[in-house]
Amino acid sequence: MYNEIELDKIDINTEPPTEEPSRQYYFMAKCREWVKAFEKHNKRLPKAFVLNMGCQMNARDSEKLVGVLRLIGYEITEEEDADFVIMNTCTVRDNANQRVYGRLGELKGYQRKNPHMKIALCGCMAQEASAVEKIKKSYPFVNLLFGTHNIYKFAELLYTVYEQSDMVVDIWEDTDRIVENLPVERKYPFKSGINIMFGCNNFCSYCIVPYVRGRERSREPGDILREIEALVADGVVEIMLLGQNVNSYGKNLDRPITFAQLLREVEQIEGLQRIRFMTSHPKDLSDELIQVMKESKKICRHLHLPVQAGSTRILNAMNRRYTKEQYLALAAKIRREIPDIALTTDIIVGFPGETEADVEETIDVIRQVRYDNAFTFIYSRRTGTPAADMEQVPREQVQKNFDKVLETVQNVARAQVARYQGRVMEALVEEINENDASLVTGRLSNNILVHFPGDASLIGQIVPVHLEECHGFYYMGHQARKV
Repeated sequence: MYNEIELDKIDINTEPPTEEPSRQYYFMAKCREWVKAFEKHNKRLPKAFVLNMGCQMNARDSEKLVGVLRLIGYEITEEEDADFVIMNTCTVRDNANQRVYGRLGELKGYQRKNPHMKIALCGCMAQEASAVEKIKKSYPFVNLLFGTHNIYKFAELLYTVYEQSDMVVDIWEDTDRIVENLPVERKYPFKSGINIMFGCNNFCSYCIVPYVRGRERSREPGDILREIEALVADGVVEIMLLGQNVNSYGKNLDRPITFAQLLREVEQIEGLQRIRFMTSHPKDLSDELIQVMKESKKICRHLHLPVQAGSTRILNAMNRRYTKEQYLALAAKIRREIPDIALTTDIIVGFPGETEADVEETIDVIRQVRYDNAFTFIYSRRTGTPAADMEQVPREQVQKNFDKVLETVQNVARAQVARYQGRVMEALVEEINENDASLVTGRLSNNILVHFPGDASLIGQIVPVHLEECHGFYYMGHQARKV
């Protein structure tokens, strides 16, 4: 829809529409006039920098921000001294917040030198009341602060920034709104993330996401399918379906649909070659989903299945709602039904009350499941979550246990990745290798990277690659003939 809208034809001298997304296009047209005035006065377009600091959901949100900025006339740059800088924040761990505060200090220096510069902050951190109060008090030079629930209002909020000198703060506690057909500019022309739902209802005791992302809201399947069809028509060959827990997709719709049923519909889209998704919660990964993945020709052979801990006692304290035995049975079933699947996971070390015996349980799960990779984190205390009030584990003990878990993960994953050596597998070429311009970097269906000789003409293509040398977590290879 937005590709067909001509902002110059919108009458900005009338009252703004009340319906969305028309209201936002009205404010985009108003912002376009500001951009034109800036260009006339400064003999150049204003520059904007969108800094993504979070997960795949954040990355998709950042593409929406870029889409709006590009449509109203900004030149998009990677320079932090741009005329408009917006930080799309994460708050899963405390060090993410500390990084934001550090970057804000740097941006203040740029703002002193550039009188045109506006600074905005959005994303999950902006949904934390304590963070908002700190920014308002200690970083008053920030011009705009908004959260995850009203990102669709970005154009309207940006126009408000143009019109007033005070900090604009627009934080919602929650929402049930989903606004479709707003601008998006993809980072990659050949692949894209797709939001299928927003929010989370799981309330794991360590996690702040349900508090900052709100309750689960699923998009209508028809809207999702139309968006994917439009992306495929625009050259996309791989999509990733995004949600905090995709296995819960569709439960809150007027006409409920399962995630597995949605995948069946997505697979029918002609021209789409690869389907990925994340994240799956083990508590409700269904047999139906396993069967759909098993039968699919397009769903990638990779499943991210966060375990978080291997001890049933700790899992119960985390409110994960499965036991060690249930998780192991699920992983075994998945491997039995889909032998070529690559399983990856998330692991937290140092959760309150965790003992060395609990850590050994986690190590046992790693060895039994044999993960192809794992994102291993030290527990981060998040104010406002139940776990924050539990007895914390001494830092020295946590670091010792973390090192032990990480070593196990690395040893198991190396062996898992090495089992593909000598095979020919298809890779989606994503970019010129950043360390060697004579090589390109591709991603296999199982999510493993492979580097091989090639040039920019291969980017966006799915090509067969002979996997010659395993280097721990990636391969070196060469392009093979198509069978």
